[in-house]
Amino acid sequence: MAERKRVVVVGGSGYLGQHLLEALSRSAGDHRVDLAFTHHRPIPPPELLGAIPAVRPFRVDLRTGEGFDAVAASFGQPHVVVNCAALSVPRACETDPAAAMATNVPSSLVNWLLSFGDSSSLLVHLSTDQVYEGVKSFYKEDDETIPEKCSNYAILRSSIIYGPQTISPVSKSLPIQWIDSVLSQGREVEFFYDEFRCPVYVKDVVNVILSITKMWISDGKKMQLLLNVGGPDRVSRLQMAEAVADFRGYDHSLIKSVSASSVNRGVVSPADISMDISRLVELLRFKPISFRDGVEATLGISNSS
Repeated sequence: MAERKRVVVVGGSGYLGQHLLEALSRSAGDHRVDLAFTHHRPIPPPELLGAIPAVRPFRVDLRTGEGFDAVAASFGQPHVVVNCAALSVPRACETDPAAAMATNVPSSLVNWLLSFGDSSSLLVHLSTDQVYEGVKSFYKEDDETIPEKCSNYAILRSSIIYGPQTISPVSKSLPIQWIDSVLSQGREVEFFYDEFRCPVYVKDVVNVILSITKMWISDGKKMQLLLNVGGPDRVSRLQMAEAVADFRGYDHSLIKSVSASSVNRGVVSPADISMDISRLVELLRFKPISFRDGVEATLGISNSS
């Protein structure tokens, strides 16, 4: 009988991590996959364990690597590790650079994978579009690269990830839900017209990770990928708010257009980090849904939950 494949989601209690675990658990029976995830807090979210009882939780400190040995001893060497733990808040990165470095460039995780002494593990690392400078439009992957010591890796550089809330609700503000909440109060809110991103629906990011995982598990060929994972639309914060208002029927006069330069957020944010996703579409034969369709899916789910 073929060996069961082991998948570890680092940062599995976070927003993307929970959505990924939920999808992996649904497909695990078809592909003979055992699941584990790491978390940083003292205990894993009870709601998550209740919803996915077969998943194994492990407490790991990415700064020191403490806890990885327990994963190896109890769960085994993973065939795939997906690192969802990256900090995406620029101010947090600047105020706690040690934590940001340990999380965004996970040397403890890479060293742990290297310690197995072979190349049978694939590292899927979620990065951020904020590595780009923001001075042009539709960045390609070659505009900046991240070297990795791992033999096999897929670095997925994502834009703003949005979508429905998780099984165990995360405390961070979710972009579409936040816009919906402030506009529903009937007061004027300012949105930037001159900062552009390619927001991507969370289930599209999950499907990209699942596709890469299946590719690796099925053929095991050497993999060194760097992919932009964004949505198909280049939108400003202002356009994001307008899409929510259109879906809900809110008054557009509540939406005030302002320049990003008019607000001091304590950190300089790139103006235009829209992404070229042609490599993603070509390699995986996959097209993310439009931003407006994603807003409808997000708020439609929120209504029914």
